[in-house]
Amino acid sequence: MIASKFGGTSTSSGEQLKKVADIIHADKNRQFIVVSAPGKRFDGDNKVTDLLYLCHAHLTYSVPFDQVFNMIEERFRDISKVLDPNFDIDLYLSTIRSKLNKGISLDYLVSRGEYLNALLLANYLGFEFVDAKEIIYFKMDGSLDYEKTRKLMNERLKNVKNAVIPGFYGVSALGDIKTFSRGGSDITGSLVASCMGASVYENWTDVSGFLMADPRIIKNPKKIRYITYRELRELSYMGASVLHDEAIYPVRNANIPINIRNTNHPDDPGTIIANEREKSEDDLPITGVAGRKDFTIIALQKFYMNSEVGYVRRILSILEMYDITFENIPSGIDTVSIVIDNAKLNGKLEKVLSEIERTCAPDSINVYKNIALVAVVGQNMAFSIGIAGRVFTALGNAGVNLRVIDQGSSEINIIVGISDDDLEKAIKAIYYEFNKTTDR
Repeated sequence: MIASKFGGTSTSSGEQLKKVADIIHADKNRQFIVVSAPGKRFDGDNKVTDLLYLCHAHLTYSVPFDQVFNMIEERFRDISKVLDPNFDIDLYLSTIRSKLNKGISLDYLVSRGEYLNALLLANYLGFEFVDAKEIIYFKMDGSLDYEKTRKLMNERLKNVKNAVIPGFYGVSALGDIKTFSRGGSDITGSLVASCMGASVYENWTDVSGFLMADPRIIKNPKKIRYITYRELRELSYMGASVLHDEAIYPVRNANIPINIRNTNHPDDPGTIIANEREKSEDDLPITGVAGRKDFTIIALQKFYMNSEVGYVRRILSILEMYDITFENIPSGIDTVSIVIDNAKLNGKLEKVLSEIERTCAPDSINVYKNIALVAVVGQNMAFSIGIAGRVFTALGNAGVNLRVIDQGSSEINIIVGISDDDLEKAIKAIYYEFNKTTDR
């Protein structure tokens, strides 16, 4: 059995949904289908979920909402005309409109994009429509109740041959509609795959899997055919992701592979994500390279730091005091550096520095701003000699100065800290070092 999730670009119009239907019919094992709300059809277009959020904002501030809701209605009427002109979409649209002046909740309203799209696709396919509120359950604190969700899903779907399920939401402990964070349809698909024991979780989008590098920096980067969850975690943290982070855990825990596929090019095999993968003769030493800007480094130096019990703990307790998480902690005998995302500092830097000076009494403390982190990731790095040397040589030849060097104990990644201005130069240098035959 295959569980398939189709994202917003795949479900943006009636024509796109017909492509989705062709993909589903091409393999009878595609049994459970999860859909997103309609996304953008073209540059400058609106996502339906964004319009629904905007509609609720109008309601909140007592601004007329008709113009926005009319746009939403028109999108679904257009989809319905293409799929089945006889389907009474206005019946469902009028029900939603009737609730707009009656204290409608934000979660209920913004979930209707997935709800209506799933109704339309289920009708077109002749599949059963299963509302997500019947099978996905949240606890009183707002977190997902995985065990109850598994129970509800198995009871509801055990005798269902084929179903279309709206993504993005479930039901709260009080019986109200509750949504995941944005992009949460990925989580719904992952939960269906995990709870129902799928052999693979297909995630259909508008790209043919993961690429070795950002295509905005590298011209036509190579596709990644196979990647492990650990490698994915390292790369997605640096921004190279087409998956919601929380969507990984349910299928990874159940040892179910994810296949990232392209709705517009369904014959492309895409990228397979699994817990383990076999080494191949075609494998490069690295799987991918990715980077992010806007970090700050707080660098402390103190003689005999290594002899002071609890020194780093005191630094971290200060970060905890100000609700700040860190990214990396490169250290030496008498030095330690704390790498922090600028967004986490959020105006707290001076207070943190003052508390560090008071509590830790360093001999010197320096702050380096406008830092980018670049991660070089690959399962095969641990078995290949000279990878770090090639990375540093490539960066040196490109004139990139290193502020931070860190390699994880798993040996599947090397992270370097550089100036924000050098990010693109660094990614190009590393990528082409390991893809020397690639056109630039």
